Amino acid sequence: MRIAGIMSGTSLDGIDVAVIDTQGSQWKLVEFKSTPYPKQLKTRILAVSNCVTHTSAISRLNFELGERYAAAVLALGTPVKSIDLIGCHGQTIFHERGNTLQIGEPAVITERTGIPVISNFRPRDIAAGGQGAPLVPFVDYLLFKHRKLLRVALNIGGIANITILLPGCKSSDVVAFDTGPGNMIIDQLASIATKGKQDFDKDGKLFHKGKVNQPLLQKLLRDKYYTKPGPKSVGREQYGKEFVAKLMATKLDIFDLLATATVLTSATIAASILNFTGGRLDQLIVAGGGAHNPHLMTHLAALLPVAAVVTSDTFGIPVDAKEAIAFALLARETWARRPANLPSATGASHPVILGTITNA
Repeated sequence: MRIAGIMSGTSLDGIDVAVIDTQGSQWKLVEFKSTPYPKQLKTRILAVSNCVTHTSAISRLNFELGERYAAAVLALGTPVKSIDLIGCHGQTIFHERGNTLQIGEPAVITERTGIPVISNFRPRDIAAGGQGAPLVPFVDYLLFKHRKLLRVALNIGGIANITILLPGCKSSDVVAFDTGPGNMIIDQLASIATKGKQDFDKDGKLFHKGKVNQPLLQKLLRDKYYTKPGPKSVGREQYGKEFVAKLMATKLDIFDLLATATVLTSATIAASILNFTGGRLDQLIVAGGGAHNPHLMTHLAALLPVAAVVTSDTFGIPVDAKEAIAFALLARETWARRPANLPSATGASHPVILGTITNA
């Protein structure tokens, strides 16, 4: 079966599409392509994320994103007629415990492509008592479990999340949760620092212009979320514009704030890992946009000296494609009527079949 996975994350980088071929439990990547969001569209998505807004704005974006997701699939080099199924995560505009909303109308994608779409992955887990996140740990377990090694799969998107895979673990043993901010705070500060010319700290160059403010860092690290046991998840509601407004209110230099936010991300990731593993770790496998930030990677390596820090590229999975691949594989499970949530990660009372099927 050939499946296209569509992912657009909280960083609002754009639309990632990964095409995979699957046979039984085996799969291989056929193509990956990322289409950036136009600046105006990104602004409009931000305007309906974590805020009180008119329902008409959300409805219009829901259908427009469906069109853009379909266009992204049709623009692939892979012939659309060769694709059997699409798994579309959608664009999250709100997420909290027991409540989530992703937009990007699947009926539009099916109508434009002629391909069945699996969408709306999170609500069924929430209905079963879970948080609807994180869902990618199911795929991390399939990809990275090892008989002897203690591995942690880390994705640094807008939010950072980890999947802890003990040696020889069963799926019910997997522990996973959001550690806190990934790129979200850094991206917002980069946009402010460059007056909108950059929406992220490309190659970590802006980091060099500032210094980490230790009193602010220590204050931020006292947030109770970081020591709270999982399952737990966060989003733009915690680290969006209100959070950044509080940082700006300190009147500290913008580049010092950016450097401090960068270390906050790496420090909270490392602390979450060490708190759970007790200091033992064989391999940290990093994916997501944050894998391109040399300062995040350097700080993680320094804070986790016992571990080999590698990227998912080492396993043939491009760091930018991993989550799109994950939703293609989750779509496969739904199509086969198999549960694909991990209650140990989401807090659901039992395994459930995820998503809604929109047939062609």
